[in-house]
Amino acid sequence: MRKKQAQILVVDDQEEILFSAKMILKKHFETIFTANSPKKIISILNENEINVVLLDMNYRIGFEDGREGIHWLKEIKTLSPQTIVILMTAFGKIDTAVEGIKIGAFDYVLKPWHNERLLETIDKAVAESRKNTKKTIIEKTEKRYFTGTSIKIKQAYSMAEKVARTEANVLILGENGTGKYVFAEFIHQNSERKNQPFVHVDLGSLSDNLFESELFGYAKGAFTDAKTDTPGRFETAQNGTIFLDEIGNIPLHLQSKLLHVLQTKTVTRLGESKARPLNVRIIAATNSDIKTEVKNKTFREDLLYRINTMEIHLPSLRERKDDIVPMADFILEQIAEKYNQTDWHFEDNVAPYLEKYPWKGNIREMENKIERALILADNNTISVQDLDILDFEEIQENDENPLSEMERNAIEKALFKHHGNISKTAEELGLSRAALYRRIEKYDLKNI
Repeated sequence: MRKKQAQILVVDDQEEILFSAKMILKKHFETIFTANSPKKIISILNENEINVVLLDMNYRIGFEDGREGIHWLKEIKTLSPQTIVILMTAFGKIDTAVEGIKIGAFDYVLKPWHNERLLETIDKAVAESRKNTKKTIIEKTEKRYFTGTSIKIKQAYSMAEKVARTEANVLILGENGTGKYVFAEFIHQNSERKNQPFVHVDLGSLSDNLFESELFGYAKGAFTDAKTDTPGRFETAQNGTIFLDEIGNIPLHLQSKLLHVLQTKTVTRLGESKARPLNVRIIAATNSDIKTEVKNKTFREDLLYRINTMEIHLPSLRERKDDIVPMADFILEQIAEKYNQTDWHFEDNVAPYLEKYPWKGNIREMENKIERALILADNNTISVQDLDILDFEEIQENDENPLSEMERNAIEKALFKHHGNISKTAEELGLSRAALYRRIEKYDLKNI
């Protein structure tokens, strides 16, 4: 029987599981990798085109809630979106596996598995991986970024294009949700390092005791669970770019360790004395007032100088009002493509509401609301109600307000829909009963 051209990675902390899986799979697929620790996943994915990962959900003794599996599922989908993940779980832990499917896993298999069921599932996953690979190739060659027309964002992208051609470290400043990850990726994709790894590290989610092992790696035996030599994120990003997100969240006592790596351009794994040379471009980001933190001595001034050779500020949506509607159209198109749908559009009266809404969560909030609206809406048309941005309490109550007529129409429509039921109408519009009564009085809608 001819083997299928596919590369499979099996991750489990039990050697007998790895041995058994390899014996079964190598008869049917060309290349089988095994890893007894999920820490090896990143380096294996960076060095190989893995089609399918068969991922166990628990690794530490006493921790059997499957959260580790969910964490590594997210890591794989971020690092290698085209790779298909199949979760392995015990019979009593199916609920967590189902949660994993909701966030991107292809399927799950129960341990101990039936060989035919395992092979059938992986076979389907390999086919899906090939589809994803073709899609990823198209996306890489046609990657689109929304710039906009506001002066501040055009200035930011202009600076990004210039600095991308250099080796300068970049510090991206901006509120939560302004698109710092996408902006960092834009710099990487326009640099000479674009064909090398782009490694994202959310420093805000790293606990103090994981900081060094995650970033710098560790040697076998460095601590209780260190069963194998494992590279850290800096080594994984070798010759490419490392994006240090939320750098302002690093505790002061750990900042010196990061500074040493940036100054010496070397990294030393925990448990080793040998310094390994690094060739990595640094892009950092924070939503905090980093210069105030320096003044307050909660962030090292010398570290700031190391990371902000070029400093770029990303404006909030409130600072780029003219971009809100075209950005919403762009996001809707992207999300529709994600769900393999076409011809989606907003109702004609949506634009003023988009511009009026405060967007405290910026682009991230807009993406969330549009995706939710697309799922809930009917007939490929998204209304203000679908978007859940009917925040009428913030609208000035005067007849000259250009939104007054739209507000009246929305209330009239909701009252008619609920046959004049005040409680249900108020709930749909996100108003208190008292606020709804005031508007009924204002617009003379008592007879509906």
